[in-house]
Amino acid sequence: MKKLYTLLVSLLVCAAAAAATDTPDTLVVARDGSGKFRTLWEAIEDCRAFMDYHKVIFVKRGTYKEKVIIPSWLTNIEILGEDRDETIITYDDHANIRLADHDAPMGTFRTYTVKVEGSDITFRNITIENNAAQKGQAVALHTEGDRLKFVNCRILGNQDTIYTGVAGTRLYFEDCYIDGTTDFIFGPSTAWFERCTLHSKRDSYVTAASTPKDVKYGYVFNHCRLTADPSVKRVCLGRPWRPYAYTLFMNCELGSHIVAKGWHNWGKASNEQTARYAEYNNTGAGANTTERAPWSRQLTKKEAAEVTLEAVFTREDTWRP
Repeated sequence: MKKLYTLLVSLLVCAAAAAATDTPDTLVVARDGSGKFRTLWEAIEDCRAFMDYHKVIFVKRGTYKEKVIIPSWLTNIEILGEDRDETIITYDDHANIRLADHDAPMGTFRTYTVKVEGSDITFRNITIENNAAQKGQAVALHTEGDRLKFVNCRILGNQDTIYTGVAGTRLYFEDCYIDGTTDFIFGPSTAWFERCTLHSKRDSYVTAASTPKDVKYGYVFNHCRLTADPSVKRVCLGRPWRPYAYTLFMNCELGSHIVAKGWHNWGKASNEQTARYAEYNNTGAGANTTERAPWSRQLTKKEAAEVTLEAVFTREDTWRP
């Protein structure tokens, strides 16, 4: 009986401890020690697996130098920054760093600052940055989960800033600022960018989609602005990382740095037969379609009207960001 009593007490203590932290309430992260956690990773570790309620991790102003993974068993979490420009998650890995345990380079896919494996995750009012020197690919944001949202965020880097890493997953970016040099938005996911600014820091390419053949939509940019550093003069909207890349710019403002041809075939003429590149109703100095690549398309008004959030994101569920 004494053993049973001790076991019951232990269970009640554990339950009380869990209840104190694992609730729908907000967890606070602060570098200055004013929150419960000093790092974002500590707060993530405190969250319960497969939560069915919305939990907020509030991150106070500060610079958090850490590689962050949101694991696949975490859901329904919102990472909320106190101030978009002053709440910064940063790291500085790049593809050509030599790994400690052997002489091979790190490679692109280990360089992330933030890796999101879980689904139903939101980032809001925060900066995610890879500030490595320009010595190769350096991912700031690596996504693998489904139904991910990024609202009023800055995502900063050079080559390969955002890797949308899993085919069929759905991502939504709203009012975000994204910058980089080469292929700074790349991968196989389906992603909608609404009112985002895409800023090129070098003559190169904005996107490198690798949309699978059997996936109808890849990257859709709607009401976005494409800007560039003053020295940047020749940027392509995209080049196909894989043959069936899908990228659409509609209702966007394209700066003068966008080349007249618009698109690049990545040095493979065969990609011109398969890549799905399109535009509709764009404005700005870079929007003139007179000399556009003949293998890209200008959508009709009817075709453009069919490209909606519902059409792009509907799967077996009816998720709407």
